[in-house]
Amino acid sequence: MQIGIAVRNMGVHATSDLISGIAVAADRAGLDTLWVTDHIAIPPDDAEGSDGLYLDPLNTLSFIAGMTSQIKLGVGVLILPYRPPLPTAKSIATLQSLSRGRLILGCGIGWMDPEFKALGISRHQRGADADRTLAFLNACFNAKDDGDVVNVNGQDFLFRPNPERPPILIGGRPPHAIDRALRFGDGWMPMGRLDSFRDDIADYRERASSEGHAAPMIVTFADLPQDTASAREVLARYAEAGVDQVVASRRYVSETEWLDMIDFLSDLSL
Repeated sequence: MQIGIAVRNMGVHATSDLISGIAVAADRAGLDTLWVTDHIAIPPDDAEGSDGLYLDPLNTLSFIAGMTSQIKLGVGVLILPYRPPLPTAKSIATLQSLSRGRLILGCGIGWMDPEFKALGISRHQRGADADRTLAFLNACFNAKDDGDVVNVNGQDFLFRPNPERPPILIGGRPPHAIDRALRFGDGWMPMGRLDSFRDDIADYRERASSEGHAAPMIVTFADLPQDTASAREVLARYAEAGVDQVVASRRYVSETEWLDMIDFLSDLSL
């Protein structure tokens, strides 16, 4: 079982000092992954807990990559319909290159109506838009055999830098998220209580095997108990259900509180 930690790139926690302190501590502690989230346009009436302040996830992970050396860096999840495919691919490839291959790309289709409205795009087309971006990302990273040449809108161009494609995990509910993961990605990021998606993990793994895919990666977020015995019991249940990685996630008040959590998680992983 791999163990990760979520960093709040939002609200009062979205400062360079706080984020860097947590990121460096998690890297030194040997945790497997560090995750941030994605929102782009929070309306005033839905800003509780963040005050509408969200740092861009890819820029935030680039900042973190420069001060860490081994921890993998995840987006849980990047909302693909919010962004045009080519600039998104360029940002992802740049981060993957500069972090020396440490990115894990969680992808989603979004849900918040006001954000789609602010961007002037259709929420009803978000699935198709996400599929187009995923297909384009794969085409870009798979262009090595063609000298990194990619064609878009009738124009050939060199997709460079072109590092190894980061693992792509699809967030969302079955069956659509699992279908999308099998078509475009390497794994699934289910959310919610374990009992709500335990059977779906088994179905996903069975389908992946029957269709000749590599064993998929399953990553989920959870609020772990604060005592070692209980936390290990919870992790054992996730492992038994087929989850590969649990990311510790909850609201925290201070840097010290989350630094203590890093120490706790590090002891769990021994």
